[in-house]
Parts: sequence; C-alpha cells; structure tokens
Amino acid sequence: MRRTLSKAGRAGLILLLMGATAAAGQPESLPVVTILVDNAKIIRLPERTSTVIVGNPIIAEVTPQKNGVLVLTGKSFGSTNLIALDNAGAMVAETMIRVEASRDSTITVQRGLDRESFSCTPNCQPAVQLGDSAKYFGDTSGQADARRKLATSGSGPMSAGER
Repeated sequence: MRRTLSKAGRAGLILLLMGATAAAGQPESLPVVTILVDNAKIIRLPERTSTVIVGNPIIAEVTPQKNGVLVLTGKSFGSTNLIALDNAGAMVAETMIRVEASRDSTITVQRGLDRESFSCTPNCQPAVQLGDSAKYFGDTSGQADARRKLATSGSGPMSAGER
C-alpha cells in the first residue's frame, strides 16, 4: 500500500531532511536533497521509519545510523528517490535525491572527444571524474591504486620496521 504525503506532510518532511529544498515554483513536487558525488550528507528520518529504500543505489547509497540518522553518499551523477516506510509498510516520507559534480576548484580540459579533470586546490593535480576519457581515467586511477598499495604494503625505500 502506497500512501501519498499531503502538502502539510511534504512541508514537514522538508524540515526533517537536512539540506532539503523544495523545487521553486512547483508546490506539488517532492522535496529535493542535493549532494555532490563522492560526498556524504546527514539526514534525519521521521520517527516511525523502520525501512529506507533508495530507487537507484548506483546513484546514491544510504547507511542507517542510530536515532533515525541516515548517511547519504553520492555515488554517481543523476537523480533517484528515497522512500521511508514504517513497521506496517506505510510510506512516511519520500524525497528526491540529486547527485551532482563538484564544481569548486575543478578544471575540465576537453581535447576533442577526450575529457580530463583536474582539482586545483591550489595547484592543479589529476582528479578523475565520471565522464573523463577511459585512458585518462584508467591511467590516473592506476597510479593512485599503485601508490596506495606501496603505502600500505610496507615495501619501498624503507618500511616502518626499518626506521
């Protein structure tokens, strides 16, 4: 059984969801929570919530915490919905989740069809983003993975035990 929230219920949901904003000029639309890809946001759920459903977990991931707190993590660009159900399976809240790219200090270089992203905070360094060319994404991610493995393996010029 699906229960639709009244206008008053939607207004209350806006207050419950931290960072939520209603779509301007569209009173009948669902509240929207906007988050950046690879970032997390804290949301407080209505008291009776026992189940949380994300329409597309590829776009956003939720991790329930204690006391009705939910960690929302942006995984990929796009929009999906979040539904909160009570113990009886009745919907107590629904909101849209919009996951966007970070624009702060990010420079995008377009070379024909190939795209490369850089984080300039303050010096520009490679920072792969969804949508970058496959070669750039693979090469840059591969270097980062190799560096992480060196840092955690203890091999290299001097391991922690040799210092």
